[in-house]
Amino acid sequence: MLRLSEIKLPLDHGDADLSLAVAARLELAEQDLLELTVFKRSYDARKKHNILLIYQVDVVLSEAHEKAALEQFSAQSTVRIAPDTRYQFVAQAQADFPTSDQQRPIIIGFGPCGLLAALLLAQMGLKPIVIERGEEVRQRTKDTWDLWRKGKLNTESNVQFGEGGAGTFSDGKLYSQVKDKRHLGRKVMEEFVKAGAPEEILVLSKPHIGTFKLVKMVETMREEIIRLGGEIRFGTKVDTLHREVSHAVGVDGSVEGSADGGQVTAVTLSNGETLHSRHVVLAVGHSARDSFEMLLAEGVYIEAKPFSIGFRIEHPQSVIDKARFGEQAGHPILGAADYKLVHHCANGRSVYSFCMCPGGTVVAATSEEGRVVTNGMSQYSRNERNANAAIVVGITPEQDYPGDVLAGIDLQRDLESLAYQLGGENYCAPAQLVGDFLNNKPSTELGKVSPSYQPGVNLCDLSKALPDFAVAAIREAIPAFDKKIKGFAMADALLTGVETRTSSPICIRRGKDLQSINTLGLYPAGEGAGYAGGILSAAIDGIKVAEALAIDLLKE
Repeated sequence: MLRLSEIKLPLDHGDADLSLAVAARLELAEQDLLELTVFKRSYDARKKHNILLIYQVDVVLSEAHEKAALEQFSAQSTVRIAPDTRYQFVAQAQADFPTSDQQRPIIIGFGPCGLLAALLLAQMGLKPIVIERGEEVRQRTKDTWDLWRKGKLNTESNVQFGEGGAGTFSDGKLYSQVKDKRHLGRKVMEEFVKAGAPEEILVLSKPHIGTFKLVKMVETMREEIIRLGGEIRFGTKVDTLHREVSHAVGVDGSVEGSADGGQVTAVTLSNGETLHSRHVVLAVGHSARDSFEMLLAEGVYIEAKPFSIGFRIEHPQSVIDKARFGEQAGHPILGAADYKLVHHCANGRSVYSFCMCPGGTVVAATSEEGRVVTNGMSQYSRNERNANAAIVVGITPEQDYPGDVLAGIDLQRDLESLAYQLGGENYCAPAQLVGDFLNNKPSTELGKVSPSYQPGVNLCDLSKALPDFAVAAIREAIPAFDKKIKGFAMADALLTGVETRTSSPICIRRGKDLQSINTLGLYPAGEGAGYAGGILSAAIDGIKVAEALAIDLLKE
């Protein structure tokens, strides 16, 4: 089978045009194409008057025609043998492992990373035990809506904590920039489709699912893990990670700042129970601040890492659609337009758009009392009136929060507490019109853009919500973004604060075998450990650590 790429067709091409274009590319008759399957579809909207669809297709030819095509187009990277994207397990059954009474691996956290790690281990017969501090996804949804509708926060069951992780209440984007030579992303997508995700996510270049579809999908995957012998405990937190300390160095050799080496032996839960295992996957997410404190206290090596801070910006989705697609705005194939922007500022900072949610809403995403955090969310339809995205400034530990390893968390908490105060101390968020923000004056009334954030917003001066360097950088970036997306700096667009949980402020370093560099048997993974940034990359990392764990067991 051959894979052809860069097949370009007009936006409104006919049903037969794709096979004709493929036949023309291969210089064959259409009847010589025994089978044709679309592998990926994207679009090129750089020329708004001539938006093109771009296809990758898999084509089955006769053996003679395939051999001739490979010879004829050997110098073209757009015609090649289709790669085998089927997933290959490192072990297929419990029989591959040392003994039937092998200690069960423990997974801490049940977001995308923990979910795929648990599923893969269960598929290999290892019957993992998952510990999730939040609630199952249906109850978690109710708890989250209590904050949005009533201003009532459950600190253990919210946008950040619970089955499905923070990605459940997001746009459900399923694309990333991680290198994926083994096609692990394909494995993730196929499991999602089995669990009820739309089949189109296997084809679209920028697939998404949306919150409501994610809820059912996560439930189905949980049921499969349990069917395969796994166990999931909700409403339970790991209070202590037990390490058997030795003077051996970590798996990568000596580590500066590491006092000792060790081996994970058990975890003690919030109910007092202790579970023994020498293989623990740590997939806690980027907001498990108390877990980071516990791990540091227990001697696990952690270091500070960069992250970003800023605001959410809202525009009418129609403004973004017109700026990106021109006269084709609203075309059903294109859907709601997105964007990705970056600006390098005169003060040396970089400002960029993050987690852009077409046709979505800005949501309350705090997990701690007395603090306000924003995030973005879209449903599968992406048909809400506003587009929103985080506009954030990159910060570094050396420059902005030096000293303690957890100083980034302290900074996040300070900014979130300030946002709570500016919002009125009732979980409403501080907000300001873009025009007023650029002109350095407080907002007193809304314009044409209605805020989507619930439980509500309090208009104010957002320059008080972030450090001066961040405010200056965002004020410089918004007009620059307007040159790329016409209308971006519209005076009635709305900024809502604050966005602080763009990524984890720490990294739990691991070696080539994906174990902690000073704690054998501990597999830091996903966003919280600093190794992912979104649903797909976190899920891929979950597969990688599950494989590494299984390989370590096979060595025994």
